[in-house]
Amino acid sequence: MVGKGIFITGTDTGVGKTVVAAGLAGALKARGINVGVMKPVATGAVWNKGRLVSDDVRFLLNAIDSDDDLDLVCPVNIELPAAPYSAQLIDKININTDKILHAFLELSRKHDFVVVEGIGGLLVPIKEDYFVADMINELELPAVLVTRPDIGTINHSLLTVNEAKNRGIGIRGFIINGFDAAKGGKVEKINPEIIETLSGVPLLGILPFDPDLDETGSNFGNIVGLTQKHINMEKIYDKY
Repeated sequence: MVGKGIFITGTDTGVGKTVVAAGLAGALKARGINVGVMKPVATGAVWNKGRLVSDDVRFLLNAIDSDDDLDLVCPVNIELPAAPYSAQLIDKININTDKILHAFLELSRKHDFVVVEGIGGLLVPIKEDYFVADMINELELPAVLVTRPDIGTINHSLLTVNEAKNRGIGIRGFIINGFDAAKGGKVEKINPEIIETLSGVPLLGILPFDPDLDETGSNFGNIVGLTQKHINMEKIYDKY
């Protein structure tokens, strides 16, 4: 194993990987664990004081009050909000994936556990011959799958689990993010059970919708408290 940690992946873009990663990191820190965060590749980054910075990265760092070097936490920043390989072709940029492993090793030396957030899903291409799934295998981390609560999540979740198994990626479990009890019907309530049964992957918990949460404004709402209450943290950390 390269280092101790967990890789947060999702069934798609916008399922709440950043929120889940921040919640898990914050909950681990609250347990007294020396935890670091990492987002190896970020797109849609904005220029700030002469450098590209991702809002997601700031959110993760602020969630655990970390002062780790931005170049370690996010070694690959891309301005275009698209798949990294798309940005490479459109903007003719060079994507150096060697920096990812180096940065992870440095963070692993500084911290006992690193929560790594991926970009999009497993088959998002970072380069022509290098996908998010390849990055997970290179870092030798187990994955946690973040899924939606609504219609379509069964198909997306099972496809992701099957791809992970085909590529030798171990999935620690899955988390349903953003469940709104006031709006969720019978379908949303039974989806977690169906995904768990058909995939063979354990449900780690269901994070409820938090109206106070705002990733872009670094408003964390009660994400750490909700994570502590609704997520089985022993399954995240117990094997270390």
